[in-house]
Amino acid sequence: MNWAETVRTGLSAVRAHRMRSALTVLGILIGIATVVLSVGLGEGTKSSVSSEINALGSNLLIVSPGSTTSSSGVRGGSGSAATLTVNDANALESTVSAPDVRAVAPIQSTSLELENGSTNWTTTVVGTSTSWLSVRARKLSSGTFLTAANEKDASQVVVLGSETAEELFGPLDPVGRTVTIDDISFTVQGVLASTGSDSSSNLDDTAVVPLSTEVERLSTSSSRSSLSSIYLSARTNGTISAAYQEVDAILLSRHAITTATAADFTITAQDSLLSTATSVSSTLTVLLGGIAALSLLVGGIGVMNIMLVSVSERTREIGLRKALGATPVVIRRQFLVEASALGLIGGVAGAALGIGGAEIIPHFISNDITLSGTAIGGAIVVAVAIGLIFGVYPASRAARLAPIDALRSE
Repeated sequence: MNWAETVRTGLSAVRAHRMRSALTVLGILIGIATVVLSVGLGEGTKSSVSSEINALGSNLLIVSPGSTTSSSGVRGGSGSAATLTVNDANALESTVSAPDVRAVAPIQSTSLELENGSTNWTTTVVGTSTSWLSVRARKLSSGTFLTAANEKDASQVVVLGSETAEELFGPLDPVGRTVTIDDISFTVQGVLASTGSDSSSNLDDTAVVPLSTEVERLSTSSSRSSLSSIYLSARTNGTISAAYQEVDAILLSRHAITTATAADFTITAQDSLLSTATSVSSTLTVLLGGIAALSLLVGGIGVMNIMLVSVSERTREIGLRKALGATPVVIRRQFLVEASALGLIGGVAGAALGIGGAEIIPHFISNDITLSGTAIGGAIVVAVAIGLIFGVYPASRAARLAPIDALRSE
């Protein structure tokens, strides 16, 4: 019996027992669909987390103040101290001491109420420099950003986030109009393009003013030169680590701190955030994949069970084939073809179900499901492999049957 005849005979046996074959395929189908969706959900989560972190800025480093301790011994949280200053930010701009730092954006922020006539909205007012736009990888939807002249003159100009602009002006173009911040009139110079939210804040709900304006006119801090944080961007992805070391060394020296463990500031690297988040997502994907693998194992046992039943039912047929000259290899091959056909049908159907689920499920959850051709193709191959692996024992059992014993069976 050649391969074509073997395949035809195997498929005929599958079709002859449609209900039994369908139930066997169902186990593999569910397992493959679960694997496809689990991997897709993991990849979608990774992509979403990566996008959120990248929205913070390009090649980003964030320097935050340390914590405070009151006279009674009560310790404040990280960032509660006024340990970062404008002079610290200026020192970090040195191309000699920090050659791997591309740009520095000092930040002093305050939560204030903005008013446009009878409309008001409370948001975070950020005082910063002209570098903020590039460091945070933001773009403008209209108008212009802060200029060096604005910073020098402490100009009363503001750039609004897209959501803040909508809350204050509705459908109107806010550029050129005025808003009142802390009873001071500001001219809207530009509007930021929407970029969504990060893990802790809405990036579209903000108002950006020159740092000098924030310090002289809006700051409520007792130390007007103190900063809420300093954002820096490294020159390339490959120099983030070098930039980190340079920033750390400069600040330790400026603050007269001899040991890193006593630092009154913390530096957070964007790549470390991304690495940690990706690691968590990968662990979740492996966990979900493991659960899906269990359902595939159950499907494989179902294939073995059905094939053993098939061997028992077709004992006389096997004996007749052997009596007519079929070798054990041919018998084994026939049953392996049947098992792999069941795996292939289940794999293709499961992949189709997984693709359909990837289109529908995101409408009901907050995560995207990202599918790849490699993952889908691999899932189908795994399904066929399961059919073959779990079909080996029944096929071998059929091949070992003695012709005379098989023909005598009832």
